[in-house]
Parts: sequence; structure tokens; C-alpha cells
Amino acid sequence: MGVDKSHVDDVARVLELARSAADRWEVVHSAFLTPPVLNDALMAVRKLSDVGALISGGYSQAERCRLSVGHVEAIEAGSIEGGEAGYPGAVAALSVSGNFMFETASHGDFLGSILGTGVTRDKVGDIIMQGERGAQILVVPELIEFFQSSLVQVRNVAVQTTAIPLSALQVKAPRVDTFKSVEASLRVDALTSAGFRMSRSKLADLISSGEVRVNWKEVTKTSMSLKTGDVVSVRGKGRIQVGEIVMTKKGRYAVELTRYL
Repeated sequence: MGVDKSHVDDVARVLELARSAADRWEVVHSAFLTPPVLNDALMAVRKLSDVGALISGGYSQAERCRLSVGHVEAIEAGSIEGGEAGYPGAVAALSVSGNFMFETASHGDFLGSILGTGVTRDKVGDIIMQGERGAQILVVPELIEFFQSSLVQVRNVAVQTTAIPLSALQVKAPRVDTFKSVEASLRVDALTSAGFRMSRSKLADLISSGEVRVNWKEVTKTSMSLKTGDVVSVRGKGRIQVGEIVMTKKGRYAVELTRYL
């Protein structure tokens, strides 16, 4: 399977970084990438000889990650030292703390304030919500001092932005609901309506409005087929993942679905 057309430019930039770093026996890091772009870039880099790659997101469950690339021996050494966080020094963590007891702030509020400083999205990784205490954010290390002085308010709440070690990240295990559904087809409208327990007509409206994505790509047709491993997200409702698919004796599909709550 080739690179998705919408990812070609991003993957080309990563490949250029990888070749240059390997020639100089250095390790460099891409911008923060979305999961589908990261997957395409990783597959492309692995086709290069003597070039290694390591996913660096700051913690094991990170969604937005940097791809650390360089000579395979340097990457292997860094993977041992960095562990689940990725290559050492590729990602930094910040605590954005304030009193949100009386004015709740969402993930979008924090992201809006971050981008309001003038920083582009590819410089920021995951945002880990901490309830009424604020949030923790993953960023490129060179912007630590900038954020400490510039990120001072989220919504109407004054915040203090401070650097913290990756070991201080407080990541809660996701709440999930796993169940099986028997469907006549593997169409996105059938499985997603079952996963979110909504009518297919309602889901069709959401697809028409651009609210539904499969593997982070917008869905345009209700007839699109899903497979094991696909992740479907619906704006404002969360996401589901397609698990094991088994054909029943009656020719229907018994599908394991996991909904992230």
C-alpha cells in the first residue's frame, strides 16, 4: 500500500530529514504528526537502508508524535535510553495549571490558547487534561521558555506554565466499553451506528456534515467498508475501534467494537 496522496508532502519532508541525518550519523526529529501521517512516514523510512526510526510522543499512549530518524545504530541506542517516551530529548512536557473549578476549560480551549500564542499545531503534541487543575501538554523542547512566558491564560483563567519531566505526566487509562454487534455488512454507517448506539439516518446526517472520520480522514460515503483496527471518530461523541470480525453461519458479521468513553 502506498502513501496517501494527502500525506505525500509530509512524508517527503521526513524522508529528506532521515537521509540527511543518517549520512551525518545524527538523529533529528520531525514535527508532531497525526497517526495516519506518522504511519505512512514510518513505513516509508523503514524502506531506506541503514536508517532507523523511533516514535517519540512523550508517553506510550500518545496520539500525536514526532518521528525520530537517523542512522540505525544511533536510533537503537536512543530507544534503549528513552523507553516508551521515545528518543531522549525529542519531546518536552509542560504543566499548565490554574483554578478551573468555576470555569471549566475543554481540550479545545487549551488548544485555542496555545495556538493563540502564534505557535503552529505541528509544534504541539498531546494535551492531557487534568480536570479543574488544568492540563499537561507535550511540545518541541525549543519552545519551553516561550510557552512559560506566553501561555498565561486559558479562557478567563490565569495559568502558570512550567516545565515538568516526562515522568511527571499523569495519564489516566482510557475508559472503554467493549461489546459485540451482529451486522449484515461492514459498512461505516452500520458499524458506527451500532458503536454509538444511534440510528443510521442520524449517522448519515453526521457524515453529510463532515462530522465523521475513519483513521482521522473525513468520511464522505456511508457505503465505505471498515476492517479490523479501523478507528472511527464522531465529533463531540468520541471514537470507536473495530476489533475482531467473524462471519456467522447465517452469513452475517459478528464484530467486536470498543467505544472510548
